[in-house]
Amino acid sequence: MEKARIRDVPQMHQLINYFADRDEMLPRPLSELYENIRDCFVVRQGERVVACASLHVFWSDLAEIRSMAVAEDSQEQGIGAQLVKACLREAEELGIATIFCLTYKPAYFEKFGFSQVDKMELPRKIWTDCYRCPKFPNCDEVALVRQLKLPASG
Repeated sequence: MEKARIRDVPQMHQLINYFADRDEMLPRPLSELYENIRDCFVVRQGERVVACASLHVFWSDLAEIRSMAVAEDSQEQGIGAQLVKACLREAEELGIATIFCLTYKPAYFEKFGFSQVDKMELPRKIWTDCYRCPKFPNCDEVALVRQLKLPASG
Protein backbone atom coordinates (compact mmCIF):
# COMPACT_ATOMS: atom_id res chain seq x y z
CA MET A 1 0.00 0.00 0.00
CA GLU A 2 1.22 3.47 -0.85
CA LYS A 3 0.10 6.98 -1.64
CA ALA A 4 -1.68 7.26 -4.97
CA ARG A 5 -0.03 8.73 -8.04
CA ILE A 6 -1.61 10.62 -10.92
CA ARG A 7 -1.39 7.52 -13.12
CA ASP A 8 -3.62 5.66 -10.61
CA VAL A 9 -6.58 8.03 -10.92
CA PRO A 10 -8.30 6.44 -13.95
CA GLN A 11 -8.22 3.01 -12.29
CA MET A 12 -9.40 4.45 -8.95
CA HIS A 13 -12.26 6.18 -10.77
CA GLN A 14 -13.26 2.94 -12.48
CA LEU A 15 -13.10 0.97 -9.21
CA ILE A 16 -15.12 3.50 -7.18
CA ASN A 17 -17.75 3.97 -9.85
CA TYR A 18 -18.10 0.21 -10.37
CA PHE A 19 -19.43 -0.01 -6.81
CA ALA A 20 -21.33 3.29 -7.14
CA ASP A 21 -23.20 1.89 -10.16
CA ARG A 22 -24.37 -0.91 -7.84
CA ASP A 23 -25.48 1.64 -5.18
CA GLU A 24 -22.82 0.37 -2.78
CA MET A 25 -21.04 3.73 -2.50
CA LEU A 26 -21.23 7.24 -3.89
CA PRO A 27 -19.64 8.03 -7.24
CA ARG A 28 -16.66 10.35 -7.49
CA PRO A 29 -16.00 12.50 -10.55
CA LEU A 30 -12.62 12.11 -12.20
CA SER A 31 -11.84 15.79 -11.55
CA GLU A 32 -12.41 15.36 -7.80
CA LEU A 33 -10.01 12.42 -7.67
CA TYR A 34 -7.31 14.42 -9.45
CA GLU A 35 -7.90 17.45 -7.19
CA ASN A 36 -7.61 15.31 -4.07
CA ILE A 37 -4.86 12.91 -5.17
CA ARG A 38 -2.78 13.74 -2.09
CA ASP A 39 -5.57 12.32 0.10
CA CYS A 40 -5.50 8.90 -1.55
CA PHE A 41 -3.92 5.56 -0.79
CA VAL A 42 -3.85 2.65 -3.24
CA VAL A 43 -3.00 -1.03 -3.19
CA ARG A 44 -1.55 -2.38 -6.42
CA GLN A 45 -1.03 -5.85 -7.77
CA GLY A 46 1.51 -5.26 -10.47
CA GLU A 47 0.22 -2.26 -12.43
CA ARG A 48 -3.41 -2.87 -11.42
CA VAL A 49 -4.99 -0.79 -8.65
CA VAL A 50 -7.03 -3.29 -6.63
CA ALA A 51 -8.04 -0.98 -3.78
CA CYS A 52 -8.18 2.66 -2.79
CA ALA A 53 -9.26 4.92 0.03
CA SER A 54 -8.68 8.50 1.03
CA LEU A 55 -8.43 10.62 4.13
CA HIS A 56 -10.00 13.98 3.40
CA VAL A 57 -9.30 16.75 5.92
CA PHE A 58 -12.22 19.07 6.67
CA TRP A 59 -10.96 21.13 9.58
CA SER A 60 -8.32 21.17 12.28
CA ASP A 61 -10.13 18.45 14.20
CA LEU A 62 -12.12 16.60 11.53
CA ALA A 63 -11.31 14.26 8.63
CA GLU A 64 -13.25 11.71 6.61
CA ILE A 65 -12.31 8.29 5.30
CA ARG A 66 -13.94 8.22 1.89
CA SER A 67 -13.95 6.45 -1.45
CA MET A 68 -12.81 3.14 0.00
CA ALA A 69 -13.13 0.40 -2.58
CA VAL A 70 -11.56 -3.05 -2.93
CA ALA A 71 -11.92 -4.98 -6.18
CA GLU A 72 -14.20 -7.99 -5.77
CA ASP A 73 -11.45 -10.46 -6.59
CA SER A 74 -9.22 -8.92 -3.91
CA GLN A 75 -11.72 -8.82 -1.04
CA GLU A 76 -11.44 -10.91 2.13
CA GLN A 77 -7.64 -10.52 2.15
CA GLY A 78 -7.31 -7.74 4.72
CA ILE A 79 -6.66 -5.03 2.12
CA GLY A 80 -9.54 -2.86 3.32
CA ALA A 81 -8.27 -3.12 6.89
CA GLN A 82 -4.83 -1.95 5.73
CA LEU A 83 -6.42 1.07 4.08
CA VAL A 84 -8.50 2.02 7.12
CA LYS A 85 -5.45 1.68 9.37
CA ALA A 86 -3.36 3.80 6.99
CA CYS A 87 -5.99 6.55 7.05
CA LEU A 88 -6.21 6.44 10.85
CA ARG A 89 -2.42 6.52 11.15
CA GLU A 90 -2.20 9.53 8.84
CA ALA A 91 -4.93 11.35 10.79
CA GLU A 92 -3.00 10.69 13.99
CA GLU A 93 0.24 11.96 12.41
CA LEU A 94 -1.57 15.12 11.30
CA GLY A 95 -3.05 15.61 14.79
CA ILE A 96 -6.70 15.23 13.74
CA ALA A 97 -8.78 13.90 16.62
CA THR A 98 -12.11 13.05 14.95
CA ILE A 99 -12.43 10.74 11.96
CA PHE A 100 -15.75 9.94 10.35
CA CYS A 101 -17.14 8.05 7.41
CA LEU A 102 -20.46 7.77 5.62
CA THR A 103 -21.11 4.24 4.45
CA TYR A 104 -23.60 1.57 3.48
CA LYS A 105 -21.51 -0.95 5.46
CA PRO A 106 -21.41 0.38 9.03
CA ALA A 107 -20.54 -2.99 10.60
CA TYR A 108 -17.25 -2.99 8.71
CA PHE A 109 -16.12 0.32 10.23
CA GLU A 110 -17.42 -0.60 13.68
CA LYS A 111 -14.70 -3.29 13.74
CA PHE A 112 -12.18 -0.41 13.80
CA GLY A 113 -13.75 1.41 16.74
CA PHE A 114 -16.18 3.64 14.82
CA SER A 115 -19.59 4.33 16.36
CA GLN A 116 -22.79 5.34 14.60
CA VAL A 117 -23.93 8.95 14.98
CA ASP A 118 -26.65 11.14 13.54
CA LYS A 119 -25.43 12.83 10.35
CA MET A 120 -26.44 16.20 11.79
CA GLU A 121 -23.56 15.82 14.26
CA LEU A 122 -21.28 16.45 11.25
CA PRO A 123 -22.31 19.99 10.26
CA ARG A 124 -19.05 20.82 8.46
CA LYS A 125 -19.46 17.76 6.25
CA ILE A 126 -23.12 18.45 5.55
CA TRP A 127 -22.54 22.01 4.43
CA THR A 128 -19.26 21.59 2.57
CA ASP A 129 -19.90 18.38 0.63
CA CYS A 130 -23.32 16.85 1.12
CA TYR A 131 -25.35 19.68 -0.31
CA ARG A 132 -23.76 18.95 -3.72
CA CYS A 133 -24.67 15.25 -3.60
CA PRO A 134 -27.58 14.05 -5.75
CA LYS A 135 -28.96 12.22 -2.68
CA PHE A 136 -29.08 15.39 -0.53
CA PRO A 137 -31.11 15.86 1.64
CA ASN A 138 -32.30 12.24 1.53
CA CYS A 139 -28.98 10.58 2.28
CA ASP A 140 -29.27 6.89 3.06
CA GLU A 141 -25.67 6.38 4.17
CA VAL A 142 -24.85 5.69 7.82
CA ALA A 143 -22.55 8.14 9.62
CA LEU A 144 -19.87 6.78 11.94
CA VAL A 145 -17.25 8.56 14.04
CA ARG A 146 -14.07 7.54 15.80
CA GLN A 147 -12.11 9.66 18.25
CA LEU A 148 -8.35 9.24 18.17
CA LYS A 149 -6.22 9.50 21.30
CA LEU A 150 -3.68 12.12 20.37
CA PRO A 151 -0.65 12.98 22.49
CA ALA A 152 -1.08 16.13 24.57
CA SER A 153 0.44 19.14 22.85
CA GLY A 154 2.68 21.34 24.80
